[in-house]
Amino acid sequence: MAKYETMLITSAALDEEASVALVAKFKTLIENNGTIDSVDEWGKRRLAYPINDENEGIYTVIKFQSAPEFPAELDRIYKITDGVLRSMIIAEAE
Repeated sequence: MAKYETMLITSAALDEEASVALVAKFKTLIENNGTIDSVDEWGKRRLAYPINDENEGIYTVIKFQSAPEFPAELDRIYKITDGVLRSMIIAEAE
């Protein structure tokens, strides 16, 4: 099991309930394929530049452990999910 960290920026245009449900979907997906070490909700923040005509996003950072194949699948799902403005997955140094 390798250690990873993912940052997810969801649309601030979503209502609070939809945003929480979207993050919960990804938490469940990660838990089904590994273990979550920590979840850090940064909340709504101003973006450095507009993305899809939006100036704010809701930031969430999740640290997790999984098999090395899983982050590619997680990234694919991020890219096809409506409401996700940006995402990034990095491997933590051992």
